[in-house]
Amino acid sequence: MGEPLRFAKMHGLGNDFMVIDLVTQDFRLTPPLIRRWADRKTGIGFDQLLAVEPPTAPDVDFDYRIFNADGSPAEQCGNGARCIVRFIHDRQLSFKPCLTLGSDGGQVSGALAGRDVEIELQAPATDPDEVPFSTAQNDVSPAEPKGAWRVNTANGSMDLTPLSVGNPHGVIFVDRIASAPVAEVGGELSRHPCFPEGANIGFCEIVDPGYVRLRVHERGVGETRACGTGACAAVVAGRLHGWLDPRVKVSLPGGKVWVHWQGAGAPVRMAGAATLVYEGSLTP
Repeated sequence: MGEPLRFAKMHGLGNDFMVIDLVTQDFRLTPPLIRRWADRKTGIGFDQLLAVEPPTAPDVDFDYRIFNADGSPAEQCGNGARCIVRFIHDRQLSFKPCLTLGSDGGQVSGALAGRDVEIELQAPATDPDEVPFSTAQNDVSPAEPKGAWRVNTANGSMDLTPLSVGNPHGVIFVDRIASAPVAEVGGELSRHPCFPEGANIGFCEIVDPGYVRLRVHERGVGETRACGTGACAAVVAGRLHGWLDPRVKVSLPGGKVWVHWQGAGAPVRMAGAATLVYEGSLTP
């Protein structure tokens, strides 16, 4: 029996994580183990598992990997990146005020900002081929405004805006967030053939140009209390359509984040809470 594996349970606005330091610990993660630990009745329970690892590129301080509760990998996670920055500082893995993290979804920089953590994601991708989003499907057609697409689902036609902020998203603008069909339509669209790699599906209600409400069905997880990249994607989509200001407060079921995007070619910045719940150890 090996050494106990130390971990932290953290959350960003209720989007919760198991965080493992694989810089000072040596362990091989597998999908069956991740699924077992993710179970909220018999395991630790989380939306995603985050692993901090030594850097594989000279211009990053650490790598980090993301796994959904079903054991599948994810490219990027905004709430997770904020928690990783907090975790690295709390564990004293680095004393640099600003950290650069490498992930499958590109580099992220982050720094403590008082009680919050602010991160910067790379410029979003809006070209369908880069998301990726397949416009060749028979049930996909162009919609208004420009950049939106109509997708036929079992629950009717939905207009969505596909984009990537390091991971694929589809944003649907709705009149009332409380009645949005997040489970039914979000679940179907997250696995729809128009998203060949799957996608997070956000339902966004615009209150005013500086304030939106958002619910997100996350690929491989289901609806979560918060989705950081989903918040960024919603603001980018709203900005592309001319409906939102450069700085927007995004209200999610678990709390609020602030997203800032100047426009095409610019990175996306997001600030919000990153909270340690407890630390523990287990014997795999």
